[in-house]
Amino acid sequence: MVVTQRIGLQTRGHGDIIDIIGPVAQEVARSGIKEGIVTIFITGSTAAVTTIEFEKGLLEDFKTAWQRLVPTDVDYQHDRAWGDGNGYSHVRAALLGASLVVPVTHGGLTLGTWQQIVVVDFDNRSRSREVVLQIMGE
Repeated sequence: MVVTQRIGLQTRGHGDIIDIIGPVAQEVARSGIKEGIVTIFITGSTAAVTTIEFEKGLLEDFKTAWQRLVPTDVDYQHDRAWGDGNGYSHVRAALLGASLVVPVTHGGLTLGTWQQIVVVDFDNRSRSREVVLQIMGE
C-alpha cells in the first residue's frame, strides 16, 4: 500500500529550521502502515530535509557551519542571471537534499532518541512550503 499526504508550512527563510516530526509521525500512524518506509520530500529548490537534534545550541552551530561552507556574501552566477540574491540558498539546499527516507516499524518512525526530522529553509525570504510524504508498506 502507498499513502501520499501533504504538510503545509510557513517558513521565515534565512536558515529557518522547523521540526516536523510531530506531523510526520501523525500521518504515519494515520496511514495504518505497520512495516515499511516513509519518504519525506520538500518541494522547491531552496529548502531541504534532514535529521538533527533539535537543540538551540546545535541549531546555531548548524547555521554557522552553512555560513562557513556556502557563504551568503560571495558572488553567485545565479544572482547575476536572476537578481534575486539567493544563489547561496540553491547551493545549500542541493548539498543537503530535498528528501529523507525513514523506516517505519511497528507503526512508528524508527529514529534515534535525539533525532528529529526537520525542514531547513535556506531562502532569503519567507515562503509557503509543502512537504510531501509517501508512506509505503503493509
